[in-house]
Amino acid sequence: MSGTLLEQTRAFHEECERLERCIVQELQKETKSHKERLHQNHRVNNMRHAILDSTAKLVDIYEDKDHAREDEIAALGGQGQGQNFFTSFYERFKEIREYHRRHPSVREATTADDPEEYLKEEPYIDFSGEEAYGRYLDLHALYNQYLNSKFGQPLEYSAFLDDFSQTHKISRNVKLSKQYQDYLKSMTDYLLSFFERTQPLQDVDKIFAKVNAEFEERWNAGTVQGWEDKGLGTEQASSRLQPLIDVEDYDSVDELMELGPDRLKEALAALGLKTGGTPRQRAERLFLTKGVALDSLDRKHFPKGYQLPITMKSEKEIAQQVASSKAVALAEVKMQRLCELLQEAIEETKSHVEKKQALTYEEMEAEREEEEVAQESESEDEEQAIYNPLKLPMGWDGKPIPYWLYKLHGLGQEFKCEICGNYSYWGRRAFERHFKEWRHQHGMRCLGIPNTKNFHEITSIKDAKALWERIQERQGVNKWRPDLEEEYEDLDGNVYNKKTFSDLQRQGLI
Repeated sequence: MSGTLLEQTRAFHEECERLERCIVQELQKETKSHKERLHQNHRVNNMRHAILDSTAKLVDIYEDKDHAREDEIAALGGQGQGQNFFTSFYERFKEIREYHRRHPSVREATTADDPEEYLKEEPYIDFSGEEAYGRYLDLHALYNQYLNSKFGQPLEYSAFLDDFSQTHKISRNVKLSKQYQDYLKSMTDYLLSFFERTQPLQDVDKIFAKVNAEFEERWNAGTVQGWEDKGLGTEQASSRLQPLIDVEDYDSVDELMELGPDRLKEALAALGLKTGGTPRQRAERLFLTKGVALDSLDRKHFPKGYQLPITMKSEKEIAQQVASSKAVALAEVKMQRLCELLQEAIEETKSHVEKKQALTYEEMEAEREEEEVAQESESEDEEQAIYNPLKLPMGWDGKPIPYWLYKLHGLGQEFKCEICGNYSYWGRRAFERHFKEWRHQHGMRCLGIPNTKNFHEITSIKDAKALWERIQERQGVNKWRPDLEEEYEDLDGNVYNKKTFSDLQRQGLI
């Protein structure tokens, strides 16, 4: 390409138009698998970034801050320095010929590679083995970080997938700690990275800009979940500072002891002081507050980790606490927004984890091998689509099964199982087989019912619970009951059960 700005401008415009045509051509292709769809989105995203780079260069050229474009246009017209049109033209022509005479191996440069090459490339996307090329989330490292933290609760990984986005359940006292903020940042960074890798065409900046605007409105209105008091708790703090007992009305510790330990405990709790100890110790601790500000008391009278109420803090401390609380709340809202966008992946991850818990190692290895074979067959059979207007299931050879076989096995019949989460099974054979599979086993385990032959053909949760209650009652009747079934014989040879024999013996009749 020529080194002139006008030629560069033309080339950049041409490149943008060719890239736009390539994007349309790429989006018109039908994708068959998750991997193909992911590669297509990344190819389109790469072309989109190439267009943005070219337009940024065009903007710089049109702004013409160094007046190079203006001078070039003037030179082409023979304006300036007393030159005419032909003189300027031949001078430039001479420069070009002289340059190529000195450098004969120089080829014409282009602003970028051929846009058609974007359609042929296979983008490299970095996924871990657990993520299965963007199908599932890999939160094991963050799960371990949660368990080893002060705010973490002991729970299973599958339960963590349900609860990690519900930050309002975590105590407010730990949310301003560095440990929690590091955990929240790591979680947000991972979710953002996974979202950008699996959905590259989404505009993350636009999404977060909308989140920030909505957060400001909700924060000012006090409707952010878990932060309704904007991190201050002014009304709550003021209500806690209102003593339940007016100590000024009492002249000694003994008078306070007459109120009873329960009222003393409530009064100490309202002031944020320790509530333990004997009644005398409680009374003495409460009597210390007579005529004295709480912030002047020794810290040993307060619980460990207790923060002073907001009314005892300076304006600078209040502003710092508000800013810290607002930053943490905004990070939580961003993380929750990413969880909403990745809700489908989170649900699939949870199902995948539950399925793995119900499988043995051999079954997991066999399933992994089947997935690899399926991916290989997909890549081999991409060249032509299979004609299947009736949408019949595929056979072992990758072709639709015959219609008579479809009718013979009743694959048009749908069986729903409420225990499996209203999952549909097509055909009687698949329905009968699913009672021994992982999904039904997991559903029965969640109900606390053993998956035995007694519950075969039972698909309703209500029916399963009712049958389990009847089985338990029947097992209770068949149990050995010594009071009714243990036999005793008197001197006359009369036989009684244990309860009757004991009653007659106490009455002196035997």
